[in-house]
Amino acid sequence: MDKVRFGIIGIGNMGTSHALSLIGDIKGAELTAVCDWNPERLNWAKERLPSAVRAFDQAEAFFAARVMDAVLIATPHYDHPTLAVQAFESGYHVLVEKPAGVYTKAVREMNEAAAKSGKRFGIMYNQRTNPLYAKLRDLVLSGELGTIRRTNWIITNWYRSQSYYDSGGWRATWAGEGGGVLLNQDPHQLDLWQWTTGMMPKRVRAFCHFGKHRSIEVEDDVTAYVEYENGATGLFVTTTGETPGTNRFELAGDNGKIVVEDGKLTFWRLRVPEPKFNAEYTGGFGQPECWKCEIPVEGGIGPQHKGILQNFTNAVLHGEPLLAPGEEGILGLTISNAMHLSAWTEDWVQLPLDEDLFYEKLQEKIKTSVYRKGSGGAGGGRVLDVSGTH
Repeated sequence: MDKVRFGIIGIGNMGTSHALSLIGDIKGAELTAVCDWNPERLNWAKERLPSAVRAFDQAEAFFAARVMDAVLIATPHYDHPTLAVQAFESGYHVLVEKPAGVYTKAVREMNEAAAKSGKRFGIMYNQRTNPLYAKLRDLVLSGELGTIRRTNWIITNWYRSQSYYDSGGWRATWAGEGGGVLLNQDPHQLDLWQWTTGMMPKRVRAFCHFGKHRSIEVEDDVTAYVEYENGATGLFVTTTGETPGTNRFELAGDNGKIVVEDGKLTFWRLRVPEPKFNAEYTGGFGQPECWKCEIPVEGGIGPQHKGILQNFTNAVLHGEPLLAPGEEGILGLTISNAMHLSAWTEDWVQLPLDEDLFYEKLQEKIKTSVYRKGSGGAGGGRVLDVSGTH
């Protein structure tokens, strides 16, 4: 194989962007097929994409055509695991948009299908290509920060107007999207939170406000507190209702503090680790000498979506390690599921997550959802009529 033939299922906002990238920007890749139920999107494909790209309006025909080697899934969230399983069972490599799904029970089935297939499986966690977060991960996992004591991410620069939510009937509904800011805007941060630290929480207590700032049924304002196995604590604050917003990720450890903000990585490094200073210092008031170090980060924001596409293509062609293995999509989703469940039950949620309980509570929300089936909207590209059950 000298090229990876891609088929995209779902050509809404992100599917369109990936399609344009695949017709010239990704070495070793070519776009050979697209699939969407929406006639307007298929007309766009016929007008804007090369004539050799085949267009399908049904997933079954798309998978049966055998005109691709890999499937890129860019549909609304509920469809991701269902379509991925179908793609694996049809013998294709799979690259799925974020989030991996809506609930971990379905994503676990997707991961099992991937393992059984022996095919490459990736997820579009494009922020892992950002040199800023790659450098942060290196500093933390190499031990430069020492043992982590606290993590704190304030990510409130997700401002969305009511007109954004009104643009598609599936948006911001339990049955159509499966969640709000945690599932739509924050999957990258929830992934980076655990990827850069190498730690998953052991328990979560979250306070979610549903429709606080907008006329929607899902969460648009969240404050969550987590505890880790090593005794560290964490805070995650997010909303779509504030402007101007903040994006600040702070990590405190035995050797100082690292802050990621405004595209910069700053390390307040202690000359003497805090535990050592505390054990030896006898002067009462006092603290370790601290150096403010501006950590050099080269490469801007990195290749982003195209970087994941290129890495996935290289993995299929040459065995290059995946930067964002699809199986890891369940990690950030576990955190967001735990936050939802904590808010619904008004209690702590222990990890591993009680997946059956989460699914049960989600179904209760879906039963009262106002989602209008068949309304894909500006970002839809929905190819299946999925009620929310798997």
